[in-house]
Amino acid sequence: MTQHQRNIVTPIDPVKLDRLAEVAVKVGLQLAKGQDLVITAPVAALPLVRRIVQHAYKAGAGLVTPFFSDEEITLSRYRFGPDESFDRAAGWLYEGMAKAFGANTARLAVVGDDPMLLSGEDAAKVARANKANSMAYQPALEKIVGFDVNWNIVAYPGAAWAKLMFPDDGESEAVAKLADAIFSASRVDNDDPIANWTTHNAALRQRTDWLNGQRFHALHYSGPGTDLTVGLADGHEWVGGASTAKNGIVCNPNIPTEEVFTTPHALRVEGHVRSTKPLSYQGTLIDDIAVRFEKGRIVEAKASRGADVLNKVLDTDEGARRLGEVALVPHSSPISKSGLLFYNTLFDENAACHIALGQCYSKCFVDGGRLSPEQIAAQGGNKSFIHIDWMIGSGETDIDGITNDGRRIPVFRKGEWA
Repeated sequence: MTQHQRNIVTPIDPVKLDRLAEVAVKVGLQLAKGQDLVITAPVAALPLVRRIVQHAYKAGAGLVTPFFSDEEITLSRYRFGPDESFDRAAGWLYEGMAKAFGANTARLAVVGDDPMLLSGEDAAKVARANKANSMAYQPALEKIVGFDVNWNIVAYPGAAWAKLMFPDDGESEAVAKLADAIFSASRVDNDDPIANWTTHNAALRQRTDWLNGQRFHALHYSGPGTDLTVGLADGHEWVGGASTAKNGIVCNPNIPTEEVFTTPHALRVEGHVRSTKPLSYQGTLIDDIAVRFEKGRIVEAKASRGADVLNKVLDTDEGARRLGEVALVPHSSPISKSGLLFYNTLFDENAACHIALGQCYSKCFVDGGRLSPEQIAAQGGNKSFIHIDWMIGSGETDIDGITNDGRRIPVFRKGEWA
């Protein structure tokens, strides 16, 4: 460490930041000795990335390769880039990542950019760029959603993100508050976070074991603005917390996580549902989402804010109007209790039950690692360039599991496990 680095005063607790880095490597990834690692992160998250790299090499990593993004550079594209550039993406980069994942390289993403970064930019350009990026990323995304390798996402308290969440505070105080919220949600605000995660994973495993034992045919949701039946894919499997990737490594893909989730049947969703929290998507806040499903497909969609962006997302491809995930989260989860809206799906999805438009996860099938894409589709799994979670649960949500013979078994009552 240089003298300059020692003199920097930061509102972020360095001990907890180091714990988060250690948890990312030892719990999130469970990085194997000799395994390579690719990291993507905003340049503002460099203090966390440095610590992650240290813990990765201490754990025996082969080669750690970071890629950084920058908010000002991103904005420069929208303000000065030629129009035709918004229909392109760096496919060569994603092809390289797909090749790396195919060679058993682990993947770690650090999030922390301003969630509203692109809110003032041309919505059509944002939509075009997102679509081009989604298409180019597909080779790498398939390795991630297929759970070919161990991967993980963690967060860093970027200044713009912090000011969005705590607008009445100065920048330093806002960053400190967001950092504390991240550390609490990520379970590193204690003396033994790794043991804490072991206990938490065991509790989530109890939930998935019960749900897998029930073998429900469908779930029925009822609540304000919601009367929705979600059929579950044939041979679906509930997962949550720590899971085993195809390379044999047990990892926690999301830190934090409070959910247990599985794959819905892409053709068996009926009824209407309303969002209970805003969705922050690529710089746009989409609020009061209300959609209606027929035969698994969204046939009507509204939102009080961001409706144009929502409809552009739904037109991404055929699978964008169908579900790829259904997740259960109690209303009493720590993130829900915090009362904070993070404007970031990694956190907000862990405050409420949610569904995801788009691509399904192959790991959410019995023996999913052995199923071909055609077999997954035949069992009801959805395919799409997108995967977007949005929240539909609250303290007024009831959920029943429906068995193959039509019996109803309470799963949630008033937002809590029944």
